[in-house]
Amino acid sequence: MTDQDGFVQRTRRFSSEVGALRFTFDGYIYNPLDYAWTAHELYVRRYVRQGAGVLMLGMNPGPFGMAQTGVPFGEVNAVRDWMGIETTVEKPIREHPSRPIVGFAIKRSEVSGQRLWGLMQERFVTAERFFNDHAVMNYCPLVFVDPGRTGKNIVPEKLPKNEREALEAVCDAYLADAIDYIKPRYLVGIGKYAEAKLRTVVDAMEFEASAPQVLSVLHPSPGNPQANAGWGAKASGQLVAAGVW
Repeated sequence: MTDQDGFVQRTRRFSSEVGALRFTFDGYIYNPLDYAWTAHELYVRRYVRQGAGVLMLGMNPGPFGMAQTGVPFGEVNAVRDWMGIETTVEKPIREHPSRPIVGFAIKRSEVSGQRLWGLMQERFVTAERFFNDHAVMNYCPLVFVDPGRTGKNIVPEKLPKNEREALEAVCDAYLADAIDYIKPRYLVGIGKYAEAKLRTVVDAMEFEASAPQVLSVLHPSPGNPQANAGWGAKASGQLVAAGVW
């Protein structure tokens, strides 16, 4: 990857590649890189910059965040008001009745995104200042929605092994290209799953100079008990201790 247009095209191909995979998962699969492409392309062009020193990686979209806005950890207020992104969002082919895609009209706030972007806004004030030396992406762009009444989110690691490995092969290849494009000094997994994926990809890559340092911070999900009190201070402490901040 040598230029922004090339990386945008690579991202579009990534969307097609994950969209072409076949799963036996008896639920609903959303691909926001498809139906929310306009917002995601705007995010990539504006905020995924070559030379950013830190690449932070999440796992996959949340139903009230990126699934709605097309932006990683895409809590709607942060995306619209802090990043200045608001576009029309289309619909996936199949929707769970309890998890409709309403785009930027979503009224529910995604807690993980609220915590992540709240910390960045507190520390860096403006999105431009944060993204000048940081990029935030997700490892897997797909949302797996359980077919049950509540439509809970299913993480990719719960897929059957052969299907998970096929998905991971596509995601690994895109992540390697993203690292090659950005050339960060630090790779920060938001949670241990993302850290493990970063290590796998980095171990398979060849670097002209030294490889980026890989580490992780506590995942901000409300499903993580450690994150429900003082997540921002804990994550900041981890980044300061590692020399990232």
